[in-house]
Amino acid sequence: MTEPREERTTAAVRPYVITRGRAGSSRDDLPWETLVMASGSAPPPELQPEYRRIVDFCQGLLSVAEVAAHLGQPPAVVQVLLADLIDWGHLVARPPVRVVERADRDLLRKVLDGLESKL
Repeated sequence: MTEPREERTTAAVRPYVITRGRAGSSRDDLPWETLVMASGSAPPPELQPEYRRIVDFCQGLLSVAEVAAHLGQPPAVVQVLLADLIDWGHLVARPPVRVVERADRDLLRKVLDGLESKL
């Protein structure tokens, strides 16, 4: 009796293939909460399918983490692909909104109070 053959999967190889072996990107400023959106330029037809899918997903604002979830790939892999698309002009990125600090809240409160006094 022979043992059943173990089925090999390419799941461990796939991210390496998708990024062409790159572990990092040209941009260090793509945290998971960075918002990306298609720039409106038509990507060339020779782009690999993952790039085309990203551009299709990003017709509205999506975070890096959301794009990764749509693709079913780790965020680190998607960051490499997104950086390529941004460098090529097919996507634009908006940095994450920073947390409002206490001084900013005080200033906003003063502005709001000033506006309310004018009404």
